[in-house]
Amino acid sequence: MVSHILHTHDDLVAALPVLADADARLAKLIDMAGPPALRRRPAGYAGLCAIVCSQQLSTASAAAIWARLAAAFDPFHHDAVRRARAAKLARLGLSRPKIKTMKALGNAIANGSIDLAALAQMEADAAHAALTALHGIGPWTADIYLLFCLGHADAWPAGDLALQEAARLAFGLKRRPLSKDMMKLAEQWRPWRGVAAHLLWAYYRQIKRRDPLPVQARSNGVENGR
Repeated sequence: MVSHILHTHDDLVAALPVLADADARLAKLIDMAGPPALRRRPAGYAGLCAIVCSQQLSTASAAAIWARLAAAFDPFHHDAVRRARAAKLARLGLSRPKIKTMKALGNAIANGSIDLAALAQMEADAAHAALTALHGIGPWTADIYLLFCLGHADAWPAGDLALQEAARLAFGLKRRPLSKDMMKLAEQWRPWRGVAAHLLWAYYRQIKRRDPLPVQARSNGVENGR
């Protein structure tokens, strides 16, 4: 069973002293950035597909495509999308790999091979593994879904570009850490890695003077494309 879910901002704030005790560097960030905001997004099929839609796109482009999808499928239900013609989805702006991912996810929900609601009752690592076993759902998409849509306090989007840059700045690193470096860095923050992520994003916002919306570090194509 999952130990910690960030339902409210108070849940997030309550974890900050624990992180400060675990790592003095985070205590300094708390003093500098203050308690970070808790951002949540809708969960379920629509929430996960919205994240898939945003893969490797600018915020504006992803928002425009998602607005067209949401208007065409209201409600945005897995049965409607999995049965839709690929040509229709392509006309709305989705790439072929993303169409395949959304349809595969819809089929997985329909045949019972994935239960998105049950992920909230799993430990973050187990939920991450369940999501990344699906076609087109890579580590970044899985972790962003777990953290923002389900509120997993230990979800850690190691592949997030802004989070990597925040870690570089906060800890005086010579280069932006890679995903594998971020995983090692955050090990001591368990089971509150998700809270540390919110804190680092808040620090990034203060230093850069711009909103660090989650952005996947660049790779070739869609995550886990198969």
